Amino acid sequence: MYMSRFDRISLGHFPTPLERLDNLTARLGGPEIWIKRDDCTGLATGGNKTRKLEFLVAEALRWGADTIVTHGATQSNHVRQTAAAACRTGLGCHALLERRVTNMGDLYDETGNVLLDDVFGCSYEFRPEGLDMNAEGQAAADALAERGRKPYFVPGGGSNPVGALGYVGCADELVRQLDLDGLRIDAIVHATGSAGTQAGLLAGLHAMSVDLPVIGVSVRAPAERQRANVHRLAEATADHLGVRGDLPRERVLVDDTQVGEGYGQPTDEMVDAMQLLAREEGILLDPVYSGKGFAGLVAMIRRGEFTKGQRVVFVHTGGSAALFAYPHLFSDKTAAKAA
Repeated sequence: MYMSRFDRISLGHFPTPLERLDNLTARLGGPEIWIKRDDCTGLATGGNKTRKLEFLVAEALRWGADTIVTHGATQSNHVRQTAAAACRTGLGCHALLERRVTNMGDLYDETGNVLLDDVFGCSYEFRPEGLDMNAEGQAAADALAERGRKPYFVPGGGSNPVGALGYVGCADELVRQLDLDGLRIDAIVHATGSAGTQAGLLAGLHAMSVDLPVIGVSVRAPAERQRANVHRLAEATADHLGVRGDLPRERVLVDDTQVGEGYGQPTDEMVDAMQLLAREEGILLDPVYSGKGFAGLVAMIRRGEFTKGQRVVFVHTGGSAALFAYPHLFSDKTAAKAA
């Protein structure tokens, strides 16, 4: 795929590994389970946002920006990686942190990703839940511009057509790995939130005429709303690529069975899935995104939606730094409702 026509800088370690989970495959007795290790992208403990930031920060530099402005939830993986990318490129970083989770104890605002935001010198301010955070972020950028700065605003999750190019590239990378290993797979599964990862994968596969199911396990929105968000961004990304032909809405597959009580709220299924992968394969997930995404895959296997003879790839989007904001989950082995 001709991606070099887009501005891009190098921030991550690519290609990320594609590994077969032998122990877990045997334990669950279903399909072959493979994992695409986008937790190993290298930037600030890794994660999926690194791919997006390679394109977003490149555009910021081309526009002459001196500061990146963005937003996310308190324990935002995106903000942590954006702050690190700003350090790498000599830019400032300012973030708005939305308090979507308020029942995890006093240290929730200080540990995990927030601690790393401090380490990277990111300035931030908190906002209550329920605001239009893209509007709030743009207003913060405008205020910096009025003071003589040159801000570049990145929407939540880096999820716009420029950021989604990162997962267009991932789709191409994954297909190349499958070809090199002679692997046929039946589906890709991952956690979906701000929609950029799933939209980029779908747009990339569509551009390559690869008809491969991509199932997003929602961590926040009900299925129909998430499907609409992903489809809208996937179409915009395909248009940005110059791909001919509509991307059918029915290709956007969303499972919302793991949302539980809401964004960042633990579930027993998530805790069990995280412990299962850690103890069978030595791989860490996070409680907000990849933990619920992997719980979705485990539930699909146990429901018989994937069976022996099939092969599934789970895209690990990273986020283990957030584990340190949820220590109580793994001390008493229950999904406590509050600290």
